[in-house]
Amino acid sequence: MVELQKIKHFMHFLKNVRHYSVHTQKAYARDLHKLGDFLVDEDIHNWDAVTAEQLNLFSMRLYHSGINPKSINRCMSSIRSFFKFLEHDIGKITTPKTTKKLPSILSCEQFKLMAKPNSSDWLMLRNVAIIELLYSCGLRVSELVGLDIKDIDSDFLTVLGKGGKMRTTPIGAKSYQALNRYLKKYEHSNKAVFINQNGQRLSVRWVQKMVKNRAQQVGIAFHVHPHMLRHAAATHFLQSSHDLRSVQAFLGHESIKSTQVYTHLDFLELSKVYDKCHPRAKKQ
Repeated sequence: MVELQKIKHFMHFLKNVRHYSVHTQKAYARDLHKLGDFLVDEDIHNWDAVTAEQLNLFSMRLYHSGINPKSINRCMSSIRSFFKFLEHDIGKITTPKTTKKLPSILSCEQFKLMAKPNSSDWLMLRNVAIIELLYSCGLRVSELVGLDIKDIDSDFLTVLGKGGKMRTTPIGAKSYQALNRYLKKYEHSNKAVFINQNGQRLSVRWVQKMVKNRAQQVGIAFHVHPHMLRHAAATHFLQSSHDLRSVQAFLGHESIKSTQVYTHLDFLELSKVYDKCHPRAKKQ
């Protein structure tokens, strides 16, 4: 096996310097151990001896083993980060091309169906408050389950985002009302905002399952997950404001490129914006 100690040092860096999530750390570790096994088969036992040619061969092996291009690109991104950490210039790595697929998006009407309580039971009020915040504040599900009571203000939420970075995001009046209804119905001493019947903080997996089930209950035919609510919020925001920088701040994206990939205007909406704003447009 190639030097495991360097992988351990890199994992320590991801955890304590980059503040990556446990899930992301494990993904990086899997990618590097997979590469390590490949290098041993190639009789390479030192990271300093690795070349771009060998990494391109590794990428090709992954592709021919049936792994999809998106997963390969994510894996090779992990590997690039590792060699950058080692300060080892490996040159250009070739990865398979991926086709960009626009994600499914909820309409405003579908969101309203999900966010409409059909009882005053505290569990229903809690679930509706979760759906409201995911959409109103454009939260990642990990950000939502990490919310504490102290993070709530009548106008804003303080959110711990990716990489341990804090951001403040506005909360809409209706979402604040939904949150208040839940908290008043079931007062609890736990510092977490969203808890289960045993008084414990909700898990990411539980929220994912609840959102999926709630969508099915109101008659939405396709699979709905929490990130879809975040995407819908960003898309609706962009369609209304046409301000990509504001959407970037709203989502907590470090790079504008992430926002450009994450949000999209459909062609009809884009055409309307072009006709209204572009100096060469054929205005009616």
